[in-house]
Amino acid sequence: MQGMAHSFLIFEFGGNEEAAQQARHRIDGWKQGFRLDKKLQLKFERKEPEGEPESVAEPVAKTSKAGSKGKTKPGAKSKSVVVSDAETSSSTANSGQIRLIVRLDFSDHEKLSHQRWIERIPTEEPFKGANPRLVRAGQPEFKATSDLFDLLD
Repeated sequence: MQGMAHSFLIFEFGGNEEAAQQARHRIDGWKQGFRLDKKLQLKFERKEPEGEPESVAEPVAKTSKAGSKGKTKPGAKSKSVVVSDAETSSSTANSGQIRLIVRLDFSDHEKLSHQRWIERIPTEEPFKGANPRLVRAGQPEFKATSDLFDLLD
């Protein structure tokens, strides 16, 4: 669409899950506070360096589920499974690469707001150390970034 000022901000958090989650919370706060629901969207891209951490994490989770079947308290079962799943997911996430892709999708008459958000987001605390990169329409990597954003959950 020609009338949209459409850009992507890409932040590389490496294996720092905590900083990535802080960034997500910050953007969610802006979306609510400034009513930017459709104009400011974000998605995570997670890359695992090896296939082994996932295959090792699966038996651990299954073992904890099987071990908790003997308990009589249903609340204890769900808590133990959730804790073990969270621990395995955080341990595998810390070993991978985390990228946060933010799409700024403002209409043509909102160019000033669009520019202000492009300037503001990379200067805020969780984003500063994440190697911010701006991809605008017309740049060579724009099509690949747009396709990747559409594929991510």
